[in-house]
Amino acid sequence: MTKALISVTGLDATGIIAKVATKLSEMNINILDITQTILDGYFTMMMVVDLDGAHMEFSRIDEALQPVRDEMKMTIHMQRMDIFDAMHRI
Repeated sequence: MTKALISVTGLDATGIIAKVATKLSEMNINILDITQTILDGYFTMMMVVDLDGAHMEFSRIDEALQPVRDEMKMTIHMQRMDIFDAMHRI
């Protein structure tokens, strides 16, 4: 399974989770775990996702998230989970 960590941060607004989840669903990306909170008016969310169903390169998935970034004025970062797994093995 190819996993990634997606972080979403920015000013809180209605529909952030829905828009990100909808975009991921359109790419056939499954959300494995999710946590979100609002800190002093700022929305923060971390998601672990399974990329295997997407059938597209990592960079293309990241590019496909750009319209959500632009529309919601959010910062969305995607990182491969194998980076974190490797750090914990060292």
